[in-house]
Amino acid sequence: MIEETLLEAGEKMDKAVEVAKDDFATIRTGRANPGLYNKVIVEYYGTPTPLQQLASFGVPDARTILITPYDKTALRDIEKALSDSEVGANPSNDGNVIRVTIPELTKERRKEYVKIVKGKGEDAKVSIRSIRRKAKDTLDKLVKDGEAGEDEGSRAEKELDALTKQHVDSIDELLKRKEAELLEV
Repeated sequence: MIEETLLEAGEKMDKAVEVAKDDFATIRTGRANPGLYNKVIVEYYGTPTPLQQLASFGVPDARTILITPYDKTALRDIEKALSDSEVGANPSNDGNVIRVTIPELTKERRKEYVKIVKGKGEDAKVSIRSIRRKAKDTLDKLVKDGEAGEDEGSRAEKELDALTKQHVDSIDELLKRKEAELLEV
């Protein structure tokens, strides 16, 4: 039962790190990247729909993203969703495709993005610590109920702490890389 608890906690922590990676990918670094729009939701016929399901993406040059809707009637809805997104770029459409030109990042905007990244990193760490707390409660309950010995419980707790530290360190590493990427001119 202890092994199952540790395994489950490890899997959940892995997922938290993956979510953090995905969140970091949505924060732009000055280069055109379709990943910037991974979290954009478009109101399509009254239904919130992810942008990836409504359009294809192309990157003709380093600062332009070309978005081609599968359904031309969704053009206005997609353009509105892009304008409302926090990417900070103005879309323009020619009736067939939407062009998004990514503006040059200013020093202030880069620092703002670093703050956002740090906030997302802290959210991921909080999530990992929450997973640890739940797993520790489960381990404590097993020891209390007599399903596991105290030695096993303390050994499992040390493993859980090591697992937590490993995942928090990987979040810190991702954070450091993203911060360096954002501040690079």
